[in-house]
Amino acid sequence: MVTIPMSKRLSRLLLLAASGLVLAACTTATPYQPAVTGPRGEIQQRGYSEQAIEQNRYRVSFSGNTLTKRETVEDYLLFRAAELTLAKGYDWFAVSGRNTEADTRTVREPGPIGGPRPIYVWNPYWRVYTLAGWSNWDSFSSYETRQITRYEASAEIVMGKGPKPAGDVQAFDARDVMANLGPRIQRPAD
Repeated sequence: MVTIPMSKRLSRLLLLAASGLVLAACTTATPYQPAVTGPRGEIQQRGYSEQAIEQNRYRVSFSGNTLTKRETVEDYLLFRAAELTLAKGYDWFAVSGRNTEADTRTVREPGPIGGPRPIYVWNPYWRVYTLAGWSNWDSFSSYETRQITRYEASAEIVMGKGPKPAGDVQAFDARDVMANLGPRIQRPAD
């Protein structure tokens, strides 16, 4: 029986743990963070962004990856609107227009059995629901087909000072929004 010294076992264990953390970081929902675009306008990092329209009016948006749920994208949008409202010295904001878009794509990935299958083979298949959504799977295929969806929410907000307008269902108290949604906000790991 071969024994491995404790220091080598510990270093292997640490290496395995670090590899797991790196892999987990690649497969997580978009955290609450600013969006970053490249020099040609390509998205390098998904997250929130805002554009001033007038002194107290902004267009705010949040774009998530395919692992970010619609509800999370919409919560992060409202949280950013509240954060921006307080940062600009206002107390409440009203949503004058809001939209959530779903970008659904069908992807084909290598399946559990390698190699192409002959076209003439009878091939039963099943619809399977996974964490990533519905996909097709068949016993002879070398590919799996599934649908992935990415959500992006945007809203125009108007900010105001003092108490929020009574009876306006589109008006939000910024401090209340931050207090209620704050515990659900996942920030990026440093």
